[in-house]
Amino acid sequence: MVLIRGWRQFDVIALAVLLTGAIAASWSAWRDIFSQAWHNPEQSHILLAIPVALWLGWLRRGRLARCQPEHSLLGPVVIAGAWVLGNIGLSRSIDLFWHLSAILLAAGAILTVTGPKLWIRFAVPAVALLALLPVPASIRMEIAQPLQDISARCSQFLLDIVGIPVVRTGNVLIINGESVAIAEACNGMRMVAALGLVAYTFAFSIPARRLVRVLLLVLSPLLAVVVNILRLMPTVLFYGYASKPTADAFHAFSGWFMMVAALGVMWATIRLLRWMELPVLNYGAMRE
Repeated sequence: MVLIRGWRQFDVIALAVLLTGAIAASWSAWRDIFSQAWHNPEQSHILLAIPVALWLGWLRRGRLARCQPEHSLLGPVVIAGAWVLGNIGLSRSIDLFWHLSAILLAAGAILTVTGPKLWIRFAVPAVALLALLPVPASIRMEIAQPLQDISARCSQFLLDIVGIPVVRTGNVLIINGESVAIAEACNGMRMVAALGLVAYTFAFSIPARRLVRVLLLVLSPLLAVVVNILRLMPTVLFYGYASKPTADAFHAFSGWFMMVAALGVMWATIRLLRWMELPVLNYGAMRE
């Protein structure tokens, strides 16, 4: 029985069985990944990874008809490598290796049935799934520390310009007698990861030229810094002049609003490039 051109019922069943087995074999790692995503705000970008990958895959669904299953021995090789990597991660307490091994096990199961051509044609959504990896604490600190300093300095400068008195002590802003620690308010780390994923989604959701996509991805860290500062300024005002529950609620919801604002900035960037009559779009990019 042929379900999709070139796909037999056996292929679909084999894919489902192998993928289920791969996830079951690494269930503890998957459970830890989504536990961190749900309970740790610094890892909340993980919740966006699968929806983003599905969206980018849906945009490229026409390629599936040209990807006939080619059972490949590369799949078992990837599975074996993932098993070794997972054991190294567990024995040496390297969570990044442990989590990556779970993703590679699932990838190896799919590769066994489909062969490498499907991965090549769907490389964009596959790369998005790397956002499932929790960012290690050491990397988070390396990124968060300078972001806290930049955010504190810029927020104090901008608030002073509009006549709102703010005193900065290190990475703490004091407004109306209330101390607001940047590390607690919005250090920017979660914004970098989430906005990087948003920029990646936007860049590969439009039929843009490669250089335009590279430009959007390169600008995403700067965009994260700017958006984080824009979010921090009203947050500081809320903590200084409103009740703490109100400030906490604003801080919780403003992060998602900033995602929308970032999309608006990227769309405005595309409009600006087109207004300057620069080559921006490539309508064959999504069909290739």
